[in-house]
Amino acid sequence: MREHDLSNARWRRSSYSNGDGGNCVEVADGILVRDSKAKDGPVLLLSNSAWADFLDTLRH
Repeated sequence: MREHDLSNARWRRSSYSNGDGGNCVEVADGILVRDSKAKDGPVLLLSNSAWADFLDTLRH
C-alpha cells in the first residue's frame, strides 16, 4: 500500500451536512474523500475523471 502525506490537505465538508454529526463526507484537493466523523480513518484517493464520473452519477 502506498502512503500519502495528508497533513496539508484542505478538507471541505459537504454542503448537505447539518453539523450534528450525521452522515457526511469531506473532500480535499487531490481528490480525497473521507467520513467527516472519522478524521483519522481511511481516505479514498480518486482521479479527477473518477471524481467527475461520481458527481455526474449523483446528478442523474
